[in-house]
Amino acid sequence: MDPRATQLLQAIDLAQGGQWEAAHELAQAHEGHPMSDWIHAVLHKVEGDAGNSRYWYARAGRLEQVTAKPEAEWELIRKKLQPH
Repeated sequence: MDPRATQLLQAIDLAQGGQWEAAHELAQAHEGHPMSDWIHAVLHKVEGDAGNSRYWYARAGRLEQVTAKPEAEWELIRKKLQPH
């Protein structure tokens, strides 16, 4: 598996485990990659920072996900990151 994908999956695990700061650091480490930016958007949604979240959704090209539930997004992102 791509090392970046492994780290982004780890960011999701951390986020789901309540470790927001650690998840945020991993997402920031890959800033500019669409999947990382999407994770970043969901993290800020969970944090309650709607403006910052929307900014990251736009960067990720995922504005349609702004109103999605975070848990559903985590599962969708996981599917996209895992090899088939």
